[in-house]
Amino acid sequence: MTVITEAPARSDKREVPPSMVERMTLILDAFDGRAARLTLEEVAGRSRLPRSTVHRILDSLVKLNWVEHAAFGYRLGRRALGVGGDGGHAEVREAAAPLLHDLHMQTGMVVHLSVLDGHEVIYLDKVGGRLASSIPSRVGGRVPAQSTAAGKAMLAWLDPERIDALFGTRPNRCTERTITDLGTLHLELNRIRQRRGLAFEREESARGVACVGAAVRGHEGPVAAVSLCGDVRTAQLERVAPLVVDAAREIGRTLFPELGNARRASQPVTPVLDTWSPEARSRLAALGQTSGWI
Repeated sequence: MTVITEAPARSDKREVPPSMVERMTLILDAFDGRAARLTLEEVAGRSRLPRSTVHRILDSLVKLNWVEHAAFGYRLGRRALGVGGDGGHAEVREAAAPLLHDLHMQTGMVVHLSVLDGHEVIYLDKVGGRLASSIPSRVGGRVPAQSTAAGKAMLAWLDPERIDALFGTRPNRCTERTITDLGTLHLELNRIRQRRGLAFEREESARGVACVGAAVRGHEGPVAAVSLCGDVRTAQLERVAPLVVDAAREIGRTLFPELGNARRASQPVTPVLDTWSPEARSRLAALGQTSGWI
């Protein structure tokens, strides 16, 4: 007797689609800054997901306040900023927004606005136009504070005991250049204090990236930081450093105008590095004499 067996049904081999979490991440990463405003087609193009999928997920993200939707398109919502609500950061972003734009236009570099959260920094804003994609950071993202110029600029205004409590005995590493020794970190923060708060980093947070940053100071310490980032091979950090100091000072003046007069009675300016250009040295000295730097 011949037994006829059915051949197993052939199934078309398809690539397993990403999980919902992966799709959501791709969509949020399409926004390269808090100010980014994208159409549905632009989000679909950047995320490389089907338009119908993007539309469905965006609707859910809007309902949950991860994304905002208006006539101009979509932009990141408050939850996407990763700060657990405003916490006063909306005011900081508003004060900083025009200055971040000006910094980018003047230098052509990527500009970040960051806040300190424990031993990490959170990016509140990122301005860089087409260059933004070359820097591996995103609004709402977190990185170890000691690995970034902005983070170190804020840490430098904290008490050494606070630094010990934040980092324990071994700070986290991002690259082979990241400071992971607590003693070395204290030395670096002391150098930043001697420069009146100006911080540098070269490939400590990401390979190929160099940054300069300065903190925005309030009544009880640093409230935010501004930084400029570019290619480590071409970025002239010393030349643009005065612009970063100036921007941080202006943001602080907007947020805390009552502190302006007190800071004018500043200490003598600490000499800057001899490798800096005469133009940069003169600008930095002038800022220090008139406003205590920041």
